[in-house]
Amino acid sequence: MPSPIAKTVIAAAAATMLATAAGAQAPPIPTPRSRVEVSTTPGMPEFRDPKTGQIWTPENVGQGPIGKPTPADLAFDPLAQAERIKGVVVQRPNFTLLGWAAPSAGPATPLVTMDNASLRAVAGKRWQVVLYVNNNSAGTLAPMIDCRFTNAGKLVEETRVLVPGIGAGVRGGITIYGPRTDLFVDRADCRIVSP
Repeated sequence: MPSPIAKTVIAAAAATMLATAAGAQAPPIPTPRSRVEVSTTPGMPEFRDPKTGQIWTPENVGQGPIGKPTPADLAFDPLAQAERIKGVVVQRPNFTLLGWAAPSAGPATPLVTMDNASLRAVAGKRWQVVLYVNNNSAGTLAPMIDCRFTNAGKLVEETRVLVPGIGAGVRGGITIYGPRTDLFVDRADCRIVSP
């Protein structure tokens, strides 16, 4: 059992902490119109959208016409997208000459190779694959490349690329265009189907 002096010290410390906490509280800062307003109602948090005036709570989020997903929302739920471009899109892209190396085709090296493929989205336009093509043979070749743009393993668009004739030993770059960016794509697989 604490002594009367200990009780007095504990009471004084508690009173000092309460006074310090009360003095440390700053007055509420007015919220400007351009900021997001958040209010906490006992038991129910809410959020007021400053542009629409809509009040969101855990009970109404995702309901009504405002909460329905748009095509732009599909990027956040790729499994929900079922759209597909039918048929095979044929392209004849420009070939940008980047360099030359002595032809090296043989038992261990194919006639045509490609490397450094990268998938990217150009906002408001199309998905693109940029890659490099090498003609390893001693003659001119016009390779054909197939690309499959997929979303969560489902085909979105299939493209056949007819590359213009590439001289012996030439290395160059091409850009292959995929579907519009309002369709979600998470992978593009490209392969050479004929040299």
